[in-house]
Amino acid sequence: MNELKFEELLEAGCHFGHLKRKWNPKMAPYIFKEHNGIHVIDLQKTIVKADEAAAALRQIAKSGKKVLFVATKKQAKDVVAEMAKSVDMPFVTERWPGGMLTNFTTIRKAVKKMNSLDQLMHDKDFNNISKRERLQVQRERAKLDKNLGSIADLTRLPSALFVIDINKEHIAVAEARRLNIPTFALVDTNCNPDLIDFPIPANDDASKSIAAILKHMTEAIQEGLNERMLDKDAQNEEEEVKAEEAPVEKRTRPRRAKKVETEEPKAE
Repeated sequence: MNELKFEELLEAGCHFGHLKRKWNPKMAPYIFKEHNGIHVIDLQKTIVKADEAAAALRQIAKSGKKVLFVATKKQAKDVVAEMAKSVDMPFVTERWPGGMLTNFTTIRKAVKKMNSLDQLMHDKDFNNISKRERLQVQRERAKLDKNLGSIADLTRLPSALFVIDINKEHIAVAEARRLNIPTFALVDTNCNPDLIDFPIPANDDASKSIAAILKHMTEAIQEGLNERMLDKDAQNEEEEVKAEEAPVEKRTRPRRAKKVETEEPKAE
């Protein structure tokens, strides 16, 4: 995992916060100074917090668990989708489906419905139904794919949530907190970092800033996935060696003891 450099964060504009009047006082420990009415984030603290978050994400990935990325704001959608796909993690970049975590079974039903529509569309009799009905099925499938396509393979609740802009995604954060799912997030100067388990103070409005932080996070996840694969390979090799070294024992069927019949002496 590459080190997060101060110069890279500075160039990406990670230090730009919001106007002073919009700040959240709980972000005070992460603010370096005020300049022309705008708060400037302390990038040294950003690096420390980002490294803590990256280490935790690496362990989650190493254990084979999933991290759900959430970002529905325009400047973050494409970046998050691309980064999440690169490490094969689920993501939500359209509308957050209310109850996605707290009512996960309903979401799974919607995913199953999407799969059943896929089967219907690939069926040879699909072209025999009316054009209007075909159009309705295709529209419904497209709508489900837009909202749920990226989480279609998520068979159980994610082990962590990574959020861009916790004020906008407050419903997702609230659901994760209710279920005790660890949360990671970029927190700007107008956010409350106490709501997040692993807050990373940084500009959450600029796509360059988001990309710089996410790159560091996905590299950590990829490293965890690689370590998991190496551990599996080593375990398989160890099992093969043990199997080869183990002596082949011939199983012989035990002979049944002959029953000796003894006659009892007759009473005289």
